[in-house]
Amino acid sequence: MNKEDLRETLRRIDHRGYPAYKDTKGRYDFGKYMLSIDHVQGDPFAAPSRLSVHIKGRDAGFSGELYESEWRLTALEDFLLRHFGKKIKERSFEAHGSGKSGLIGISMPGQEVLKRSACLLNPENGDLVVRFQVGFPARGRTVLSEELVKILFDILPGCIEKTLYARAYKTEELQDTAELADDRQFIREELEKRNLTAFIADGSVLPRKSGISDLPMKGAVRFQAPDSLAVTLSLPHHGELRGMGIPKGITLIVGGGYHGKSTLLSAIERGVYDHIGGDGREFVITEDSSVKLRAEDGRSIQNTDISMFIRNLPNGKDTKHFYTEDASGSTSQAANTVEALEAGAASLLIDEDTSATNFMIRDDLMQRVVVRDEEPIIPYIDRIRELYEDRGVSTILVAGSSGSYFHKADYIIQMREYLPYDITERAKKEAAAFPLSGETVSEAEVPADMRVVYPGKQKAGGHSRGGSRNGGRGGDREERIKTKTFGTDGFSVNKEQVELRYVEQLVDSEQVDALAQILVYMMKNMFDGKRTLGDCVESLYREIERKGFAAFGGDLSDHLVIPRKYEVYQMLNRCRETLLQVK
Repeated sequence: MNKEDLRETLRRIDHRGYPAYKDTKGRYDFGKYMLSIDHVQGDPFAAPSRLSVHIKGRDAGFSGELYESEWRLTALEDFLLRHFGKKIKERSFEAHGSGKSGLIGISMPGQEVLKRSACLLNPENGDLVVRFQVGFPARGRTVLSEELVKILFDILPGCIEKTLYARAYKTEELQDTAELADDRQFIREELEKRNLTAFIADGSVLPRKSGISDLPMKGAVRFQAPDSLAVTLSLPHHGELRGMGIPKGITLIVGGGYHGKSTLLSAIERGVYDHIGGDGREFVITEDSSVKLRAEDGRSIQNTDISMFIRNLPNGKDTKHFYTEDASGSTSQAANTVEALEAGAASLLIDEDTSATNFMIRDDLMQRVVVRDEEPIIPYIDRIRELYEDRGVSTILVAGSSGSYFHKADYIIQMREYLPYDITERAKKEAAAFPLSGETVSEAEVPADMRVVYPGKQKAGGHSRGGSRNGGRGGDREERIKTKTFGTDGFSVNKEQVELRYVEQLVDSEQVDALAQILVYMMKNMFDGKRTLGDCVESLYREIERKGFAAFGGDLSDHLVIPRKYEVYQMLNRCRETLLQVK
């Protein structure tokens, strides 16, 4: 059908009841693009209708070199989405009516550059698809065709013309976007070559505008690496770039309050994602297998082996198959650590402020009063070197009150007025005057299997990790699964909550939307009581690599971001037993 068919349909249904809008569903040829009305809302007060624009590569006109690699492709999609989103936001609600009438909305990215279903460019032919929402106008619950004609035949064509074709941009704008993507990817590859966990470029702006804004703080102190930890990289486009390289191993970040310790760690944890130019953190890059850990009172733990950190509980509870619906600070952080290792994390990021004190450290006086045999917790300080030396897992730890970790650290960075100083030598010298008590756990005291996290030993079915999800059943089973998301705080499946507010590397609500769809997909297709949790997640990501967003099944929403596999593990591990046993 062409656009005149759509105009005729709108003329025919004008002033009829709102359900008449259903007649508009379909694809319409607007000349240099196709407009698809994919889903029509049932009521002007309901979620807006879903539309998409499809542009052939030859018409879009973007040079193939702009999307010749995966990272360039994502950067270009992000660039186009931001510009189209800004333009339609300016025109939203120019058409009037009841409820959501006249709304034009689309995914609005934050500071991170993420792969989004709202804007996808086919790397084989340059075809472009952009998905967005429109509130079909109504007076009360009566169709207002003239207002929708204004949106579809006036507002949208102008926004598309100004943002979704190569001719709308200066060549330099597009090239700069591609080159920044190249430079970020180059740094990621250099991390492994140089045995680094993270790189923070000189001149980076780490502080954010406020607690509710992720924009850079104006007038903030710019980062400057200490000479002893300085690394200079020769980027393909930017040229030489100096910054602080954090080597693999154990790194301690210390300093007085309000001097930038947590700010530095926050930038590092966000460095697993790319950032837009001008963010201040565009050259803060962290190896993508880094996972932030914290205590999480009240979380659910399902059949997890936490015996590496907790054993011999006074109630005789099995810590090799630990289960609780209401974890304490120490047991939750132990589970979070073990689960990150199970997911394959190569670096653990920890802030003392959000950790359980008794999980992290037992000082000398406490060890004298409460002897080892009376304490079931083996603190993290007793495992930190083993994690690195035996398993190759690095730790970056912010500490402000306990100097005991000076003995364990390979590198000690002091933050002073938001600038880093390498104080490793001085701190080690001072620490020598305060030796540890010597009561740390030795290899001989711990059975071999207690020192091992068994990836995937727990089955994804039955009373175990992943639970019994009755996979493979169709029919009415599928109809009963309903999801609702709550920003980055979590989501519900059939009204059962999955809490994610303390999964701190979730940065976008669309990641949570995707996690909800992923869980439903895995409930239907993967959890059969035979495959392990790890098998299921790895199988999922093989599907994502082949199919992209379509791997989850169902309608392709306009607001999805594929999360890292570490967040998928964290989501699955937080599903309570009542959800795991949904029938």
